Amino acid sequence: MPEEKRRQEALRLLAEVSDLYQQVKAKGDLYQEVHSAEVDRPAFRQSAENFAYYLALRNYDIRKLQAELVPLGISSLGRLENKTLATLQSVIHSLASIAEVETDIPRPAVGAFSRGDQQLARNVFSILGEKSPGRNTLIMVTMPSEAAHDRDLIRSLIGAGMNVARINCAHDTAEDWLKMIQNIRALAEEAEKDIRILMDIAGPKIRTEWVFTQYKNPKLEKGDEILLTSNFEDLPLNYSGKVVAGSAIDSIYRALQIGDPVLIDDGSIETRVLKTGLDHAVLTVTKVKGDRVRLKAEKGLNFPTTDFEMPIVNDKDRSDIAFACQHADIVGCSFVRTAEDIQVIQSVLKDILGPESGEMPILAKIETVKAVNNLASIIYQAASHNPFALMIARGDLAVETGYIRLAEVQQEILWLAEAADVPVVWGTEVLANLIKTGIPSRAEVTDAAEGARSDCVMINKGQKMVEAVEMLDEIFKRMRRHQYKKTPQLRALNIADLLNDSSD
Repeated sequence: MPEEKRRQEALRLLAEVSDLYQQVKAKGDLYQEVHSAEVDRPAFRQSAENFAYYLALRNYDIRKLQAELVPLGISSLGRLENKTLATLQSVIHSLASIAEVETDIPRPAVGAFSRGDQQLARNVFSILGEKSPGRNTLIMVTMPSEAAHDRDLIRSLIGAGMNVARINCAHDTAEDWLKMIQNIRALAEEAEKDIRILMDIAGPKIRTEWVFTQYKNPKLEKGDEILLTSNFEDLPLNYSGKVVAGSAIDSIYRALQIGDPVLIDDGSIETRVLKTGLDHAVLTVTKVKGDRVRLKAEKGLNFPTTDFEMPIVNDKDRSDIAFACQHADIVGCSFVRTAEDIQVIQSVLKDILGPESGEMPILAKIETVKAVNNLASIIYQAASHNPFALMIARGDLAVETGYIRLAEVQQEILWLAEAADVPVVWGTEVLANLIKTGIPSRAEVTDAAEGARSDCVMINKGQKMVEAVEMLDEIFKRMRRHQYKKTPQLRALNIADLLNDSSD
């Protein structure tokens, strides 16, 4: 590009980026004015400030601008999540230098480009614990029932590289949990490792509580009808559909509209609402996994487009939270949908812990469309009052958003979390085939490597858990040399040396 043309292009882009900066600054300042009273924690104040500016920026489509900045050798604004204003300021001053003009936009503050990474590192350490040598990504493992008595299993998991032990409160008993925790604490001390314990509160998971049918082992296929009802006592004995399934949450039936999608058993049965009533709905099957699927009790129900009221915690959840406050390091909250849900959880913590409730870390599982839509306010509410992390619970999230949209959504969650310096756990079906059979699929190895962009990856329980932790440990050590968050790390590559071609 000729020098004068380059200068004129820089001058044009300088005006455009300066205008963008002023709009982002004004909108971000307004966001902060609205939310500033919420921020109790000093550790979140600068993060909240950057988060406000990042959210403001993401109101604009800047893709054309990004492409126009590249030929001038200037940042394309593609990695500004935790340094939003500083990146815009830096680009403005670079453009002003090329254009040979002055600008009244302030220069980036000293340390502005490292502040976010440093704060995130502090947050990861305070919530999830110390990283293992040689890798950026921690490993979380869901404890099986055997962890209550099998110390060798826990010892092997710690030796393989486990950093966080997850206890699912939907399974086992408080007595079992306590035994697990005692074993984990003792063996972590023996190994001189910092192993954190997450207790995952079950929350409002909606399931088929029972299934009734007049047929012998019926399997559902496209076109079949299901009666979903809360009325167990007055079942229609002459019902012509194949299956009657029970779910006692009455608010669902009042909210359902004809045509609403209802997904069953992790999406293996897709239906739409055909008819509605005060305590029931008739569903028609639109798609099943394979040719036919049997519907069983205790299978999950998802309502991706239906908005209904349901308490985030019940009496059992409150009891489990109290147990977690006494014995665990992190309280995990399932099926969070709104900032109000977070407020309820924080209120429960305050009832239990009093003025120290703000010290208890909260981990919110993002697993519904509503949670994704409300993610910014969820982060503000949670991180303003407690150390906060979130989990991308890709199982239910995939069911709710659809698999194609999931690929996009999980990236959006990573971006917003990084902008707020919030640690992210990458969850659901990581190395699932390896854990089950001992042999990983090619796709899940790639998925595990992608998970290295998060701060922690969770694996579920299974026969080959230890092998899965060992593989993740090795993958993350290798990926550390290549990638941090969205930023490639360009180490020297042996395969790049044409002068030492090994084919001879």
